[in-house]
Amino acid sequence: MKKILHLSLASLGFAAVSAAHAQSSVTLYGVIDAGLMYTNNVSKSGTSGPLFQATSGNINGSRFGFRGAEDLGGGLKAVFVLENGFNVQSGKLGQDGREFGRQAYVGLASSQYGAVTLGRQYDSLVDFVAPLSGTAGTFGDTGFAHPFDNDNLNHSVRMSNAVKYMSSNYAGFKFGTLYAFSNSTNFSQNRAYSFGASYNYGPLNFAAGYLQTNGSNSTTNTGGAIDTAESTANGTGGFLVGSNRTRIFGGAVNYAYGPALVGFVYTHSQYAGTNSFGLKNGTMRFDNFELNGKYALTPALSLGIADTYTDGHLSGATTFGPDPKFNQINGQAVYSFSKRTDVYAEAMYQHAIGNKFVAFINTSGGASSTANQVVATVGIRTRF
Repeated sequence: MKKILHLSLASLGFAAVSAAHAQSSVTLYGVIDAGLMYTNNVSKSGTSGPLFQATSGNINGSRFGFRGAEDLGGGLKAVFVLENGFNVQSGKLGQDGREFGRQAYVGLASSQYGAVTLGRQYDSLVDFVAPLSGTAGTFGDTGFAHPFDNDNLNHSVRMSNAVKYMSSNYAGFKFGTLYAFSNSTNFSQNRAYSFGASYNYGPLNFAAGYLQTNGSNSTTNTGGAIDTAESTANGTGGFLVGSNRTRIFGGAVNYAYGPALVGFVYTHSQYAGTNSFGLKNGTMRFDNFELNGKYALTPALSLGIADTYTDGHLSGATTFGPDPKFNQINGQAVYSFSKRTDVYAEAMYQHAIGNKFVAFINTSGGASSTANQVVATVGIRTRF
């Protein structure tokens, strides 16, 4: 009888422990993306010419992270994400050397009411519009970014000190909003806010988003919504894209038909109080028009193409021309060995129009010395 009682208590204890473990989870995850890239023309240190390089994150930035959840009962759970970015070729940290520079947040999530999270997070353009564009993580992502990532669809700038709400899915409709604090006695300096929504109706997807940042161009503004190092993070190759007030609006739609997917994206970016491109506290804008498409030839092989036309305007330009224009055409082929591992090939071409403006493709290694630039790359990705 004692043996039976002991066994029963042990079984109950084991079941209780198992149930507790089932209600809480911590997952280690990541992506490693490494490749070889050729750029036909890169201007560096007064010289220019072709560049061959080993690269990290040609499509998806290499990363690892921890994702956790604890069931609190009643459909409520505590959630967190800590995500690191790194260069697989050198082992260096990404995002200006941050330990968890891609994402770092904690919050509460409800299956009925949505989630509230606090920490370093993505804005609503990245959450809603980017997934329908060529900058989607399932598409071209980094290499397909619009010139200088002027609309932040490629999340060159993430929001620190942010409080974010993301709704549940209500019959295909989702919405969200974000506010990032300045952490300064000047409440309006170096802050950001954003909101957006998406709707899915069968094969049709719609999305729209808005982002505004205030005071992120000042060299004295550190520790706020956007640190100084990040406000010019998308300025590689001698181009700086930052301002005292940035406003970005974007909308996107795509349609799926069998193995094919076609989409259109429009974004409008306004920069007021900027020193970019030789301006002195001036203003500039960019309008981006993108057409994209994907086609699955087989379950393992998919092809993709995207064409972005960017129309810019600089007010009071003296060093550069006032009306730059860029056209970038991107092509991609991906072969999947499994759900986790694939190999890819990409080709990108950009043509720039405007006095002293030259081509500069994101991840190319630097700006061209001419109005044209071509990039070709092959690589391998694995996910865990």
